[in-house]
Amino acid sequence: MRRLAFVLTGLLVVVVTGLALTLIPSDHYIVLPDRARPTDPLVRIPGEKSQDEEDIYMVDVRIGRANLLERLFPGIQEGADLLPERAVNPEGVSDRQRRQSSLNDMSRSQLVAITVALRELGREVEVSGDGSEVVLVQPGSPAEGVLEVGDVIVEAEGEQVESIDDLRRALADVEPGQEVELTVQRGEERVDVTSGTQASPDDPDRAVMGVQVQDALDFEFPLDIEIDAGAIGGPSAGLAFALDIVDELGEDVDRGRKIVATGELTIDGEVLPIGGVKQKAIGAREAGADIFLVPDANFDDARKAVDDLEIIPVSTFEEALSVLAAN
Repeated sequence: MRRLAFVLTGLLVVVVTGLALTLIPSDHYIVLPDRARPTDPLVRIPGEKSQDEEDIYMVDVRIGRANLLERLFPGIQEGADLLPERAVNPEGVSDRQRRQSSLNDMSRSQLVAITVALRELGREVEVSGDGSEVVLVQPGSPAEGVLEVGDVIVEAEGEQVESIDDLRRALADVEPGQEVELTVQRGEERVDVTSGTQASPDDPDRAVMGVQVQDALDFEFPLDIEIDAGAIGGPSAGLAFALDIVDELGEDVDRGRKIVATGELTIDGEVLPIGGVKQKAIGAREAGADIFLVPDANFDDARKAVDDLEIIPVSTFEEALSVLAAN
């Protein structure tokens, strides 16, 4: 009886320890492969051709706080990478703020993808600068409580702002600690605000408000194209969305193959490097991809991650179309 009790006690300890390791969060984040998703169900285009198969895919990563078991044994899951918190969330930035910034990146990438695809097809798209959009407010910074995510700075120190470069020029003579007068477009209203400044961590002589901004662009499309990626964030699906739009509007891009693509697009059609390419390469392989398109700068890392998948590096959207037509 004593031996049985001892064995049962040991088993209980093992079970409780195992549960604790899986339930208690660690001080690190874990990045894992995610399943590839077809783009066709996410893109809606008036008059698009019907498709019996879904052959162009986007691929993402899963990221979250690692539990103690994952922290101690990350290798139990294929493709896992452990990252310290500071590598995922800049100091003072919460998971919620990072997530919102990622969703903003996705929204912008969709507009850029539509622009690049339509221009490739000879359609006219008008893009104009409307100011500098606030995409992140650093907690504890002078701008906290003054500026909000989504604000578009249209004037700074009495000067009109149409781009990030305009904002930099307007603030060039401001010294750290001085206040700056701003006009922002907040929803349907224009609001005058005053923000303090502090020294930039990278340049103690440069004044910053503690925000991240991007060019606020206004797009006028000849077609009412809608993309709904749900809760997926980040800019790396731009290449896949643009390929799908060209495919749906008549040009046969995939030719019956399963194409998985990742890459951030610029307005000019450049394909920029992305993060998590190891996990995305694994996701592409697991999806049964015939071809995995990646940015040039990510090719070596993708090739190291998988060796049983045709991976093609591209630097522009036109190049992506060309290699798919030639292969």
